[in-house]
Amino acid sequence: MLLNQQLKIIDLKKDKNKMEHIVKILKIDFVTHDTKSFIVEKPKNYKFVSGQATTMAINKPGLEKEKRPVTFSSTNENLVLELIIKKYPGGITEKIHELSPGDELIITDPFGVMHYKGEGIFFAGGAGITPFLSIFRSLKNQNKINKNMLIFSNKTAEDIINEKELANMLGKNLILILTKEKKQGYESKRIDEQFIKDKIKAFNKQFYICGPREFVSSIKEILQKLGAKKESILIEG
Repeated sequence: MLLNQQLKIIDLKKDKNKMEHIVKILKIDFVTHDTKSFIVEKPKNYKFVSGQATTMAINKPGLEKEKRPVTFSSTNENLVLELIIKKYPGGITEKIHELSPGDELIITDPFGVMHYKGEGIFFAGGAGITPFLSIFRSLKNQNKINKNMLIFSNKTAEDIINEKELANMLGKNLILILTKEKKQGYESKRIDEQFIKDKIKAFNKQFYICGPREFVSSIKEILQKLGAKKESILIEG
């Protein structure tokens, strides 16, 4: 997921302490109609915590300094990196979606506050699912998925990233919401206070939120209003 959906160019001075790595794209696949999975080389001794991100640029003349934050959807145990990137009109993501296997990216050392702090409830909006994919995949590998719940909001069913995989990992603890489509098997509404009260009976839990800025701030505000402690809400967005 591109963490900053306004696609602001990162101040290179702030990023100067992060080591850069040039990695080759090995494989590209569509995961939805406007979102692609990029499998890229993993630098030697490169380590990250599930939920973390890197800054990325295209290794082509004129594009090397246009860095964007993007989260890993692979796990640290994988021998390659997976970056799932949604295309937004009029931005650098259009150029990223034009790339082919063999092209190169520039990535930095990993960073970010999102990580697993214990069993809880995850709220994802659209491409905000990507850090949670890494977390759930890591938990599955350790047989520690347990009772973690995911509430995943998208506009339509065709926008849902890795739906089958998430259903396989989470089973009945996966709640899929469509805000612009009514379809059997999916909730058809926005996540508001009443919805959260209906789905969550106790708020002394760990909460994770990732997605568009308005999505994150709205859910955080509702959770705190309903009794969740500020320190128990981990956000990225």
